[in-house]
Parts: sequence; C-alpha cells; structure tokens
Amino acid sequence: MQPWLTFIGTVLVVAVLYLAQAVLVPIALAMLLAFLLTPVVMTLQRAVGRVAAVLAVVMLTVLLAFGAGWIVTQQLATLVQELPTYRQNIRQKIQDVRFAGKGGSVEALQKTVAEIEAQIDAPADTTDRGTVTRPLIVRPEQVSGLWSFPAYVGTILAPLSTAGLVVAFVIFILLEREELRNRLIRLFGHGRLVVTTKAFDEAGRRVSRYLLVQSFVNMIYAIGVAIGLFFLGVPYATLWAALAGALRFIPYVGPFVGAAMPTVVALAALEGWTRPLLVFGLFVVIELFTNLVLEAVLYAGAVGVSQVALLVAVAFWSWLWGPLGLLLATPLTVCLVVMGKYVPGLELVSTMLSDDPVLATDLSYYQRLLAGDQAEASDLLERHLAAEDPESVFDAVMLPALSYAERDRIEGRLEPEEEQAVIDATGELLSMTFDVPTSGPESMPAEKIAVLGLAAAGAPDALALRMLAHLLKDTPLVLDVRERAVLSAEVLEAVKAGRYRAVCIADIPPSAPSRSRYVVKRLHALVPELPIVVGRWAPDELADESNEALTTAGAAYVATRLLETRVQLLRLAAVPLTDQVSPNAA
Repeated sequence: MQPWLTFIGTVLVVAVLYLAQAVLVPIALAMLLAFLLTPVVMTLQRAVGRVAAVLAVVMLTVLLAFGAGWIVTQQLATLVQELPTYRQNIRQKIQDVRFAGKGGSVEALQKTVAEIEAQIDAPADTTDRGTVTRPLIVRPEQVSGLWSFPAYVGTILAPLSTAGLVVAFVIFILLEREELRNRLIRLFGHGRLVVTTKAFDEAGRRVSRYLLVQSFVNMIYAIGVAIGLFFLGVPYATLWAALAGALRFIPYVGPFVGAAMPTVVALAALEGWTRPLLVFGLFVVIELFTNLVLEAVLYAGAVGVSQVALLVAVAFWSWLWGPLGLLLATPLTVCLVVMGKYVPGLELVSTMLSDDPVLATDLSYYQRLLAGDQAEASDLLERHLAAEDPESVFDAVMLPALSYAERDRIEGRLEPEEEQAVIDATGELLSMTFDVPTSGPESMPAEKIAVLGLAAAGAPDALALRMLAHLLKDTPLVLDVRERAVLSAEVLEAVKAGRYRAVCIADIPPSAPSRSRYVVKRLHALVPELPIVVGRWAPDELADESNEALTTAGAAYVATRLLETRVQLLRLAAVPLTDQVSPNAA
C-alpha cells in the first residue's frame, strides 16, 4: 500500500506544479534572483539601511536588464537592416554548396525530389473519368480592427506582467527574508529545528555558490568570445558575446544557441569559408576550455548533482514549465537534493540525484570482486592510494572486503567457492599493487626482531597477516607468517626458545574468536611473559562489542586496525621509539 500512496502523492505534486505554474514560476524566479542579490543587499544595507539597499539594488538590476534588452533589440534591428548588403556573399556561399554537390549524391537526391514534386503537382488524368473539378476554398477576409486590440495587447503585456510580478516578489523576499525564513522553519521544522536549519543553510549556500560561480564562468566565457569574434571581424562581436554568456545560464541548450547565431552571421557577412569556420572553432575551443578547466576547478562541490541526474532534471522541468523551467532546472534540482538529504522519506531523491558516492569505497571494492571485475577493483585501490594515506588502504578497503565475504558466507548469501574467489582476487591485487610475496621469508634476518604470525582460521587471516608484514617491512620487526594456527612441535619449540619477541594472531570477524582464544590461552600458559596481540580487524559495523574473552585468556592487546596492530607490536617488542617506523614506511 505504501508504494501506491507514494506514487499517487508524486502524481498529485507534479499536477499541482503544472497547473499552478502561472504563480509558482514567478515565485521560483524571484527566489533565484533573491539568492543572487542577497550578498549585494547585505553589503549595502550596512551603510544606507535595508529598505534603501533593497530598492536601490532591485531598481539598478531592473534598469540594467531593460538597458541590456534595449541595446540588444536596437543592434538586432540594425543587423536586420544590413542583411541586404550581405546578399552577394550569401549567394556566393549557396553557389559554393551547389557546386560541391554537383554530380554527386546530393544532385541525384535533388532531381528525385523535383520529379516527385512535379508528379504530385501535375493535373489529373481526365481521359476516362471526365474532368475533375477542384474544390473551391473560401477564406474569410482578415479584418484588422479594434477587435484584434485585446489579443495584441495581451501578447505584449503577458511577459511584462510576469516580469513585474517577479520584481515585486524579489523586493518583498529581500525585505522580509529573515521573517520568511523563520516562518518556513516554524512550518516545516517544528520538532526538527536542527535538521531544518541545516537543510536551509545548505540549500542557500549551494544555490548562491552555483549562481556566483556560474556568473563568473559565463563572464570569462563572454570575454573570450568577444575578443575572438572581434579579431575575426564578425559584426557586432560584443552583442554576440553578451548573448552567448547569458545563454550559458540555460544548461545544455544555451551554449549551442549562443554559438549558432554568430556562426550564421559570420557565414552571411564574412567572405569565404575560412573565417566562418574559425568562428565555429572558436566556440568549440572556448566551450571545451570552460567545461574541462574552469567548471572542473570552480564547480567542485558547488552543485552536488550528478551530470546524468541534472540532464534528466533539465528534461523534466522543461516539460513541466517550458523555457523558464529550463532556466530553473539546476537550482530546483539542488534544493531537491538537499531535501532528500535531510527530510525523512525522501532519501530516494538524494540517492538518485546527488553526486555523492552511493557506495563507500570498501563496499564498491567488494562489489566489484563479487562481479569478477578485478580491473575496476584495482582502479578503486589506485584512487584511494592517490587521495588518502597509502598505509590506510588495508584497513579502509581490502580488509573490510574480507570481512564482508566472511559475513555473507556465514549468513548463507555466499558460497565457499565465491568467498575463496574474493580472497584470491584480493591476494593477487595485494601482490601486484604492493609487490607483497605470496609467502613469508624462508629465513629470519639476524638484524630483525622476529614476530610470530598465526592465522586463526585459514586463508583470509593469512592474507591479512601478509598485509601486516608489508606494514612492518621498514621497521625493526619481521613477521613469520604461519598459514594455520596450529601449535606444532616446531612452533612450540621456537616459542619456548625465545626465538620470537611477540606473537600476532589474525582472526577476522565476524567469525567467533573461539579459535584465537584457544591459541592465546595455550601460548600464555606455555610462555606467560610472551606478549600476544590478537588482530580482530574489521569495519565498525562488524567489529566485536567486547574483547574481554581474549584479554582474560591472556592476550596483551586486541586490535581492530592493522596500523594499530603495528604500533602495539613495536611497543610490546620493546623497540625504541626512534626506530619504530622508518621515514620510508609504505
């Protein structure tokens, strides 16, 4: 029943958004402008007061908008008047195109189309069926008079009335922004004041940052276009640059429209094909630079929406509200992502739209191993090594995957063969990425302090000990790894003879620590003074709640991280602090 209620609620919300767009679109535009103008108003109001600051900023913005629109209109009118002077150039380019297609497939296609049109327009055959009379179509005379006046006025006044409504909303939103904020918090945040405050702050911060960054990027884009068009000799270079910069506020569609107009004018006004093609290349180069360099650097975390989700959102808001929905798509989607992050029941929205990683690195790594995609698992390791402390990769990525596989096998979701495949793949990646040998050293170096490593349950624990051995590589310690925690006569003899300074038992959760507890108890009874460290290395959700059983059996320390284990082994083996880790520890 709950999914159906959610579906019906979503349909009702979309219907309300569509039917009430005459009111909601001006409000959304006003809020967008208010976000953009708020920093200016807050700076100015310290000197002249809020009312004067709001009125001055809004009126200046309106004057600038109308001034820019008037200039654009005048220049476009002048351009239309000058088009006849480009007639010869346009004819020459048409002839060039026709000549290029002469004798080829283009000419054949043109002939075929002309023949079909001639057959369609030919008079009907009247030999057998007599004369065919064509129906007489009577069209009423179009009279222009007073009755056309309301429609004409409505066509002009509709956008002006919307603009006036937006300006009025902007003024009142800026004047009463604290009051409106408090009312919204009282309406939606009753009993959830902290969550609502965080949501409002994050939404405002993201939208404001997006608008400021987008304005800065578009300004640089327009300057580059103006300089390029000026040197290429395109008429009205400043006009096209300003339009191209303004149209970039419209995602995806705007840059193409902004580039198309000056390219067409260049084809009409400039002689030959070289400079028009250079105009097109100019827009391609500047757009690539803007997307790959400026936006990649300046947009980091500004929007928080994935590119695929933004494309879907643009299509949805354009279908819902038309061209204005296209302009509002990004800010509205940002607000939806923030709502999904903080509002219970809307987590699906945030998961689908946000650019935050859906899976943590350790889960992604484990999932790729389950899918048999060792190449992408290796890429995840490389990205972690490049972004984080390289020594943390074992605790953060590789060991959690072994714990997840162990848990899923115990709970029946994974077959033993599948768990072994995860272990084998991790072992191969360990060898390839860190050049870790598949087995321990055959002989202990005399200058090293030997530590005995025992794997409590088998392959996963032995693999974890190989990771620990790598961490100890540049320390005075060396780990003698034994694949199984079997206290053979040889091992017991070496322990009693004092060959090892400490013992480390690997026992990865969530399996019960019964085996490691038995080994700890027996070793402690045999050599009470020998320090024993038990590694219960696992992510937080799979870690043991209590280590009392192991410490009671005789363990000197129970570690939950490999790096923690290294520190404790160095301390328990009585290695001087200055010699514990060399500067080149990996």
